[in-house]
Amino acid sequence: MKIMISQPSVTLLIFYLLFITLSNANVQDFCVADYKAPESPAGYSCKELGKVTVDDFVFSGLGVAANISNPFKVGITPAFSSQVPGLNGLGISLARADLAPGGVVPLHSHRGASEVLLVAEGTVTAGFVSSNNNIYITTLNKGDFIVLPQGLLHFSVNSGHSKALVFASFSSENPGVQILDNSLFGNNFPTELISATTFLDPAEIKKLKGLFGGSG
Repeated sequence: MKIMISQPSVTLLIFYLLFITLSNANVQDFCVADYKAPESPAGYSCKELGKVTVDDFVFSGLGVAANISNPFKVGITPAFSSQVPGLNGLGISLARADLAPGGVVPLHSHRGASEVLLVAEGTVTAGFVSSNNNIYITTLNKGDFIVLPQGLLHFSVNSGHSKALVFASFSSENPGVQILDNSLFGNNFPTELISATTFLDPAEIKKLKGLFGGSG
């Protein structure tokens, strides 16, 4: 005997199975990071529920200005899962950036997150480079924000005459960061290969390696 199932019934069955799957997958309200356990590519292990406190979900560091005594004249205060255990597994995080006049957050990318950059004080010029090499740049004032898509090179510069303060939110508890200058000049990447692949003058490369702590 052939059993006929109507299209509406099939649709309801699919939604029911999906609901059950999602319900079983989310068996805990949260997974507070256990810093004492080994970290895996998927993140931190969960702390025992009996050891979780409200302090695991609280971070007070974003109210304090960061040190800007460096070549970029910028200070970054991250609030990722490595600083806030309660963020583990939630797919969100924050950071604060303090920029002196002329300060810059250099070209960098986040492999694991998109970013929303909000200007709290000052004037900031920010932008990103798309994968087809289009440039998107704008000047932001207090209360303005820009969306920076995941994985794309982006930057921000204090283009005003006073200190600037920006806050960044990320679609990951651990967005990761790769700074272009550090990748080129902050390691033992051979000078001749950097020159061959970027057409930069070797003397300038060696000067930059001295600034960023690289060698070779």
